[in-house]
Amino acid sequence: MSSARIVLISGIASGQGKTTITAALARKLIKQGLRVRVFKTGPDYLDPMILQRASGAEVYALDLWMVGLDDCRRLLAQAAAEVDVILIEGVMGLYDGDPSSADLARAFGVPVVVVLDAAKMAQTVGAVVLGLQQYGPVELAGVIVNRVASASHARQITQGIRGVPLLATLPKLQASLPERHLGLVQPDEIAQVDQILDQLADQIDLDMDAWNSIAPVMLDDSLAAVKAPQFLAGKNIAIARDAAFAFVYHANLECLRASGAQLQFFSPLKDEPVPADADAVYIPGGYPELHCATLSAAQHWQDSMRDAYAKDIPILAECGGMMVVADTLTDAQGKIWPMVGLLKGEVVMQKKLAGLGMQALATDKGELRGHAFHYSILNTDAAPVAQTIKRSNGAQGEAVYKQRALTATYFHAYFSSCPAAMASIFSKGELD
Repeated sequence: MSSARIVLISGIASGQGKTTITAALARKLIKQGLRVRVFKTGPDYLDPMILQRASGAEVYALDLWMVGLDDCRRLLAQAAAEVDVILIEGVMGLYDGDPSSADLARAFGVPVVVVLDAAKMAQTVGAVVLGLQQYGPVELAGVIVNRVASASHARQITQGIRGVPLLATLPKLQASLPERHLGLVQPDEIAQVDQILDQLADQIDLDMDAWNSIAPVMLDDSLAAVKAPQFLAGKNIAIARDAAFAFVYHANLECLRASGAQLQFFSPLKDEPVPADADAVYIPGGYPELHCATLSAAQHWQDSMRDAYAKDIPILAECGGMMVVADTLTDAQGKIWPMVGLLKGEVVMQKKLAGLGMQALATDKGELRGHAFHYSILNTDAAPVAQTIKRSNGAQGEAVYKQRALTATYFHAYFSSCPAAMASIFSKGELD
């Protein structure tokens, strides 16, 4: 058995400051000499980047459906054996989704810490906390109140909270973590990001006595990691990695390595070509729409992609990756940019969300699970070879296109959900 002080940080909705609080708390506890690991509930790429910067350690996804109960338990137990504190940032509201953040907390006996934005309330915070506690119910370890205006405001909030510790408060801030259409801005794009994180850590007023009263959680660490079949033994997989293509689960990279692959990274933004010895290419999601001019002018990279395609080297172009292998990409300002042109069609950015939610792709190797989240649409005459199924209602989700050894889709696959299906794409460029 392994143990650590573990809390799931949640709230009534998105926008309450969960990521800011989690980052501030992680950095503060690290400054006090504690070893801290952070996890993120559900599919997300941007929040984990900030949390990784705050904690100094890789941030993994936890989700009872996409990741699975056993892998979630294994990840938590492994972390608990190495650190003193584990912070799990929830997704949306505490009871939103199926499975929800509350379901995850109950599955592992993890207490919940509620984050509330108190900018427009005071004593009513207590009523909201009571409702969140009793609705599930969940084990509530405490409350952290965000955007506290003054000492008087804090006293009023404290008066309203009954039977639950007020763990910490964070005042209204001069500097905050900026956002854009897919969520938070990547940390490398934020000026003085570490200074902002240090300021957050200094400004969060943590009641250490209340924090230390949270009992450690015991986890069964007897579930050993399953040794993956060497589906990709001897394969060199080239992966695009830069500010335009940064949406990659750490677990996906681990799954590739566990399957025997050697990974090589290259930057399309720097006009780096696909490595000459690559046996497969992975162009993941990201923010290519913010870098259209650079990508459109990156001729060495584009030529190398066309050469790999002509040689039938397997290519997985996932979400942002699919956006750049199409003929053109129209940015948010309406300007059309020529792209690689492997998939006939045009990608057009929209102001409204075009795809969101957990989805699954059926293959004869098993079910690949994952999610979609995008604001662009693909206009193409190409016929999809498969369609994902939405977890929420069983409706058709994202199209999967197959041309020669190219697989292109808006679907973000979590590779460990079916390593055999993943390996089939990279070893033969096929879904079956």
